[in-house]
Order: sequence, then structure tokens, then C-alpha cells
Amino acid sequence: MARLPERAVLFGGVYNNHLALEALLSEAPARAPRIFCLGDVGAFGPHPDRSVDLLREAGVPVVQGNYDRSVGMGRKDCACGYTDPRDNHFAALSFEYTLRNTSDRNKEFLAALPAEIRLPGPRGERVLLCHGSPRRQNEFLWESLSPDRFLARLLDEARCDVLAVTHTGIPWKRLLPDGRLVVNVGAIGRPANDGRTEVWYAVLDLSGEAPDAELLPLPYDHARLAREMRDEGIVEPFVETIETGWWTTCLEILPAKERGRGRF
Repeated sequence: MARLPERAVLFGGVYNNHLALEALLSEAPARAPRIFCLGDVGAFGPHPDRSVDLLREAGVPVVQGNYDRSVGMGRKDCACGYTDPRDNHFAALSFEYTLRNTSDRNKEFLAALPAEIRLPGPRGERVLLCHGSPRRQNEFLWESLSPDRFLARLLDEARCDVLAVTHTGIPWKRLLPDGRLVVNVGAIGRPANDGRTEVWYAVLDLSGEAPDAELLPLPYDHARLAREMRDEGIVEPFVETIETGWWTTCLEILPAKERGRGRF
């Protein structure tokens, strides 16, 4: 099995944002020699096939997210893990559009993606890339609800020294007292509910004595994406998030601390 280099670009939550994906694929080679996608290629944005095609053409290894599994297998919903009726209402609108506009060829590709990627680091570190958590594809690992003891147990059970996930859409990282690392790489598909129009990804750094990750903002043509979304008839709350950087949907799942940082 090929080892990871000392640096690797990690991203997730493309959410049909082909413009941000194009920007990232252009920027990534200057950041690191390897790049990995942690899943959820589809969701809020327009033209699902464009993002899948970009990943396939670039040969980017992709972990299967809950969205990828549901679209690929033609399921009835995204299996996002929401419990609130309002969250599920908007999730259904997003999923129906993505399912309807993804080609059969790309559905087959999404259905065949691996649930996780395990790679050794340059010094033998056990690196695990997955979507929600090692336990469940759609588990939300929130920073405020993930104390060190819980994360240490999660890494013990998953037999890894570095764990990288996405799914929540909000980036964070934690170096545990024992020197192991957990990083949520955020999402490049929509802003992180921070009032910025940029989106976020991570660069894993295994060059030092302890693993680290740099969380980086990614500018892209968000105004063009908003126009494309409106042209496709995508609901206005999704467009508003792209234009303002504040979430207008999927809010009820947020823990109090994360929600308190937003506008709504």
C-alpha cells in the first residue's frame, strides 16, 4: 500500500458546487502532492454531473458519503441524519433535484465508492479517511460535542492515529493529549455558517513530530454559482447561503455553540 506523503489536501461536501471544486483542483497541486475527497459530491447546488465528472477526470480518490450512497443506489432520501421536520423538508428538496439530475453512469460510480480509505503515513501513522465517523456514515462529529476522551475512544476503536471526516460542513481540528489528530475538513460546497462566501478545506501535515492540519478558506465565483442555482429553480434559501455565508437551512441539527456563531 502506498504511503501518504507528508502533506495531502483533504476536502468534502462538494454539494454540487462545481465552481468551488474547479478552484480547489487548480489550487491543490501547489499545496500538496495528493488530494482526497471525503464524500457528499451532491446536495444543495446545481448540475450534479459536473462535479462528479470533474472528480472522475482528475482521478481524485473519493470516500462514499451518505449522499453518494443514496443517489448511487436510488434510495428515497439522502440519509443525512436529520431529525427535525424543517431540516428534512429542505433535505428532501435538495436530494430530489440531485437524484433527478445525476446520470446513470455517475450513479454507478457513486454506488461503488469505498466507505473509507486507510493509508499509512510517512512514519507509519495509521490514517483513516471517512465521511461522518468511523462508526456511521452519517454521524455528525461536532467540535462542541466531541470531548477528548470520546475522540480518543473513537480512534482506539477505529485503530487509527489520524482521523479525517466531513459531513457537518463546519471545519475544526483537535490534537489529542496522546498526540493523535482528529480533523473535520469542512465542506467546499457551501460556506461554514461564518458570514464568509469562501468555503473550507484542509491540508494534512505529517512532517512534524505530531500530526497537524491547516484549515484553509477557498474563494471561488460564488456569484456565478448563485445565478446558476436560480436558473435551475433551486430554492432561494440555498442561494441565500451562498451569497451571504450564513446558513438558512439545516440549522436545527446544530448544537447550541455552533448555532450561536451564526446569524439565525
